[in-house]
Amino acid sequence: MGSNVGSRQGNCLSAIEWMSHSGMTVTKRSAMYETKAWGVEAQPDFINMCVEIDTQLTPLQLLEALQAIEQQTGRQKSYKWGPRKIDLDILFYGGLVIDEERLKIPHPYAHLRRFVLEPLAEIAPEFVHPTLGNTILWLLNRL
Repeated sequence: MGSNVGSRQGNCLSAIEWMSHSGMTVTKRSAMYETKAWGVEAQPDFINMCVEIDTQLTPLQLLEALQAIEQQTGRQKSYKWGPRKIDLDILFYGGLVIDEERLKIPHPYAHLRRFVLEPLAEIAPEFVHPTLGNTILWLLNRL
């Protein structure tokens, strides 16, 4: 997750709280990392972190629940990779691979982004990327 508008840390903590009321149990969470914006760099720095959740929601139900949390916590639609109060992405769903218009798992850019891999390596360093076949820690170390 990430936030670069308003109380960035508070936005992330609020999203975690919403998750616990939306069919998700947060089982691990990383520290918060301050990072430069990626894609569109002329905007405030982000706070990024990763959480591991346990859920009975299907991947599509999870996507819908996360989008609802984004709306409930005040996310406003803007331009691609623009500033946002909260951004919640599904990076992985176990070892599933989904390539649909609305949902792509693993996240197509996760392995290219230090701001994703660094907090993810903190909570799941030995998790193996289901299409690349490398651990999160290996992917981070090659950046």
